Amino acid sequence: MATTTAPPPPGDRIIDEPLTEALSRRYLAYALSVITDRALPDVRDGLKPVQRRVLYAMREMRLNPENAARKCAKVVGEVMGGYHPHGDQSIYDTLVRMAQAFAQRYPLVDGQGNFGNIDGDNAAAMRYTEAKLTVAAMMLLDGIDEDAVDFRPTYDGSDDEPAVLPAGFPNLLANGSTGIAVGMATSIPPHNAGELIDACLLLLDKPDAAIDALMAHVQGPDFPTGGVIVESRTSMLETYSTGRGGIRVRAKWEKEDLGKGMYQIVVTEMPYQVRKADLVERLAELIDAKKAPLLGDVRDESAEDVRLVLEPKSRNVEAEVLMESLFKLSDLETRFSVNLNVLDARGTPGVMNLKQALTAFLDHRREVLVRRARHRLAKIEARLHILDGLMIAYLNLDEVIRIVRYEEEPKARLIEIFTLSEIQADAILNTRLRQLARLEEMELRREHAELSEERDGIVAMLADDKAQWKLVGAGLRQVKAALGDLNIRRSQFADAPEIDTEAALEAMIVREPITIILSERGWIRAAKGRVEDPSELKFKEGDKLQFLVPAETTDKLLIFASDGRFFTLACDKLPGARGHGEPLRLMIDLDDKVGLVDVFVHRPGARRVIASKDGYGFILPEAEAVAFRRAGKQVLNGTALTCVAVGDADHLAVVGDNGKLLVFPVTELPEMPRGKGVKLQSYREGGLRDAMVFAEGEGASWTTSDGRTRVWPEWREWLGRRASAGKLAPKGFPATKRFRPR
Repeated sequence: MATTTAPPPPGDRIIDEPLTEALSRRYLAYALSVITDRALPDVRDGLKPVQRRVLYAMREMRLNPENAARKCAKVVGEVMGGYHPHGDQSIYDTLVRMAQAFAQRYPLVDGQGNFGNIDGDNAAAMRYTEAKLTVAAMMLLDGIDEDAVDFRPTYDGSDDEPAVLPAGFPNLLANGSTGIAVGMATSIPPHNAGELIDACLLLLDKPDAAIDALMAHVQGPDFPTGGVIVESRTSMLETYSTGRGGIRVRAKWEKEDLGKGMYQIVVTEMPYQVRKADLVERLAELIDAKKAPLLGDVRDESAEDVRLVLEPKSRNVEAEVLMESLFKLSDLETRFSVNLNVLDARGTPGVMNLKQALTAFLDHRREVLVRRARHRLAKIEARLHILDGLMIAYLNLDEVIRIVRYEEEPKARLIEIFTLSEIQADAILNTRLRQLARLEEMELRREHAELSEERDGIVAMLADDKAQWKLVGAGLRQVKAALGDLNIRRSQFADAPEIDTEAALEAMIVREPITIILSERGWIRAAKGRVEDPSELKFKEGDKLQFLVPAETTDKLLIFASDGRFFTLACDKLPGARGHGEPLRLMIDLDDKVGLVDVFVHRPGARRVIASKDGYGFILPEAEAVAFRRAGKQVLNGTALTCVAVGDADHLAVVGDNGKLLVFPVTELPEMPRGKGVKLQSYREGGLRDAMVFAEGEGASWTTSDGRTRVWPEWREWLGRRASAGKLAPKGFPATKRFRPR
């Protein structure tokens, strides 16, 4: 009767350890698993584990290019059951992507059926689609049965799978890769395999070649969807030297003349990984929101080829100006992030540059060559061993026949008499009578000579590093020739034209006078014409006028907030004055606790004195304040108090909370784009109350609370040096201690 051992008590299965150590150890194991087994590709074959398993399983199913395709459901089942137990959808998604010609520069799967399209439509279910390997995939798998790479047990130990593929061409850079791991990511654009092979051949001839020399061959990415790369050569050299950077790629377009001065733009190639349907929807939204004033209409006339038609708003709009504006507003131009983060031959993640990646591939190819040569050498040695035994048999044919016919143990007798091995004896005993002819003996001698010559060549090659590298180069040349038309470059290079699109947009705006109305509660609107009587303006209950700014539709409105930020709004985009307008804080990121210091129209070349409550300030060129961002532009460090136009003024007058006045030349202030500025006036307590500028020839004055202007002829008595305390204000100065009422 079998005895069973009782399980240990529950207390023995409890491990007492700090929670932080347990979590960190488990999280580290999870992170390493994601990095090495899921997200990052191997630098040698450019594949992630799931991609490698799909290709290997398809090869085991004999889905070669010359054979018939099989249902993708069958392939997914084989992969999931034998190699990758992580869900059928992830496996099928991988298979689909490797079959999409718009996603892979060199597709590794030949898909039959609906495998999705550039519009973003998904592939059909796996039960409807079929697949087999492509020629490029066979190049990656070539030699896998010849001990070219290491194998490891599958997840359940029932079979073996390759740790890496032989990789006949540099697939990592040829097809690119993207992935997000834990704490790191990878983003590699596709390249032209012919150019990569040329760079590899250069490295074989000149191992110390610099990256700029390699880039004479590898000009840049070569996206499967084509497009125009507008990144500068300097920037790309930096990207390929560090392994990090970005590549700007634009849609390829052409101008079609419609006659009578009319034309339309036709986009024929899309930026990589941009869904055409989403782009069309985005362009339509820009038209509806009036954010693309130069674009009149968009329609998709694509069939098998991309044909996206863009109609200008007016025949007077230049095609280049229209496209430059759309490149800024939509995904007609994108920036592909480059992060060449990969696993090296030891499985260690790291960022490589172009030369390091190609060198790692060449080292792998040399190792594959050597291992295949040693495998072939072992096969030759085994065959020569058998041939030597057969040759002995032919030389002693009568004795061999006698032994086989009369001896009880012919195998042992053959080994004893002719000093044969068991393998040789078995080969002799398995030889058919028809093979004992004289012609067969001659064939054996010829085969023995050929194999001996091949063996000597392999042995010499294994002992000569130069010969090995020469064979690596020869193999790469054969691959380049086999790829043929696939090596024709698709993405082109061009310099982005320098076009002032803002000026073109402004030229399309009808220039009309308007009056900008901003209430105390922050409601803004633009009334047509000039508002002569502000008292006739209507506001929401409890609200009233704060700023009234005459402007034109082509102007830019600058808003200065108390936190030192400037905001810019286009006057033609402001809401009309039929109602109460719209809340300003919905147009810009302005907190309710932040007040408005000033609102005015931007004048090119103008300068302003801006000052903080602490009594610091500087002269700001207005152009430095313009920024069409919701978050605005931080210009003044500190709590903003005033913003005064300099104009022709040459003196600045400041007054503090203590009632003291100080006048000094404007030239004592520095001109700065941003910062805290310099001290304007010294205070024992309190801070700055107000400031104004004036020209010496015109004299100084202030305005009383009842709106009357009072001349200040004796202002020179308060003239001093910047940052001094000043003197008490003259008799009659407003009790509010301000030069102008607010």
